[in-house]
Order: sequence, then structure tokens, then C-alpha cells
Amino acid sequence: MPSSTYPRRRFDEVFLVEISSRILVIQEKHQQEEEEKKVRMAGKANVSVLMSEDGSFHQKVAVEKRLKIGEVILRFAMIALALVAAVRVGTDTQTRTIFSIEKKAKYSDMKALVFLVVMNGIVASYSLLQGLRCVLSIYTQSPLTSKPLAWLIFALDQTMAYFSLAAAAAAAESAYLAERGQTEFQWMKVCIFYEKFCHQIGEGLVSTFLVSLSMATVSGMSAYHLFRLYGPKGKSIQ
Repeated sequence: MPSSTYPRRRFDEVFLVEISSRILVIQEKHQQEEEEKKVRMAGKANVSVLMSEDGSFHQKVAVEKRLKIGEVILRFAMIALALVAAVRVGTDTQTRTIFSIEKKAKYSDMKALVFLVVMNGIVASYSLLQGLRCVLSIYTQSPLTSKPLAWLIFALDQTMAYFSLAAAAAAAESAYLAERGQTEFQWMKVCIFYEKFCHQIGEGLVSTFLVSLSMATVSGMSAYHLFRLYGPKGKSIQ
């Protein structure tokens, strides 16, 4: 009886050991599968993040490029508009005979028109320099990263916008008085006698107001270029 019990006990022990080892193998395999699943999920998440960041990056690059092209167009448009205003006003003359007296009207008779011509000349020159800088920046793909230079451009754009608007407003007030007169001061309606002169001044005023509007828009762009340097990355997008 004891001799038959010993092999049976031995068989049970071997069977239990084998079952235990198989359970351990299954558990290790399950843990390995779980770890691989976590790795795959993490990889998919990283890919999604990278794709999202890549899409955002390309979107910012597209916005940056459109802004640069728009700035170039506006600056060169201001050159044309400012030159048109300066030429139309600066070359405007008309001679009339009033009460047997020949009188020649010219822009230099009104200080506001002189200021208008000078300011348009300055804006045209400034816009040419800035336009060439923008074209060079696009061609060399060198973004504006210098904060002092960005502050300088922003300040100059703001100054030009204010002065061009001031010149247009002053000339518009003088043109209104010439068109409507001022009965309280017994000022005559000059445009009755110098109709061609006044019409040409009006054309120059329209061009100057368009210059002011364009310069205000460019000032907003220069403000964007400046304050993005103080963003999270502190640098422009390549």
C-alpha cells in the first residue's frame, strides 16, 4: 500500500508544478500583451499630437506668407497713391481774370496743401524702402526676429499713418472752406471761380485718404509682427 501511494503523490506534485508553470506563462504573456497594447496606444496618441502640431504649423506658415504678401502689395500701392496725390496737387494751377485782375491759383497758396504734398512725398519714399525690405525678406526667407528693429518699424508706421491722416484732414478742411465759403467771416466760395483747380485738389485728397487707410492697415500688420515676438516661442515662423 505505501509503495503504490508514493508514485501517485509524485504524479500529483508534478501535475501541480506543470499547471502552476503554465499559469505563470499565461500571466506573463497577458502582461506582455497589455504592455504592447499600451505602447501602441501611446504611439497612436503621439502620432495624433504630431499631426495636429504639424497641421497647426503649416496653417501658421500660410497665414504668415499671406501677411507678408499683403504687406508688400499695400506698401507698393501706397507709393502709387502717394505719388498720384502729390503730383495732382503739386501741379495743380488755374489762372482766372477777376475784375480785370489776372489771378493764378496754385497749391502753394494754401499751407495745408503744401503740407499734403510734402507728406505724400515722404510716405512714398518711406513705403519704397519698407517695400524693398519686405521683398528682400520674402526672397531670402529671413523673418523679422529683432525686437528693436520691429519696434522701430512699428513706430515709423504709426507716425506715417498719423501724419498722413493729419495732412489729409487739414487739406480737406481747407478744401471745404474753398468749396462752401464761410459767411461769418465773409469768405467767398473760391471754387466758383477755380472749378478745375478744386476738382484736381479733390482727386489728390481722395488718394491721400486711401494712403492713410493703407498705412493704418500696414501699422496693424507691423503691430502683429512686433508682438508675436513676445509670444510663447518668441520668434517668427520659418
